[in-house]
Amino acid sequence: MTKNQKLIQKILSGKSDANIKFTDLYNLLLSLNFDVRIKGSHHIFRKESIKEKINLQKDGKNAKPYQVYPVE
Repeated sequence: MTKNQKLIQKILSGKSDANIKFTDLYNLLLSLNFDVRIKGSHHIFRKESIKEKINLQKDGKNAKPYQVYPVE
């Protein structure tokens, strides 16, 4: 199982949202062909086939837990 597959399982379980590393989630979204735009501390991910955008911010080394949930 690859690192990205493990991260996807961790996100989908919903139990570890506070322990998702920002860089891991950032790299996962890039590997899924999302475009990123950075404005201040906000990293905004978009994909043509998906209407909603994903907004991520760092909380120390991790992504903010309430922002991990929409990635599901």
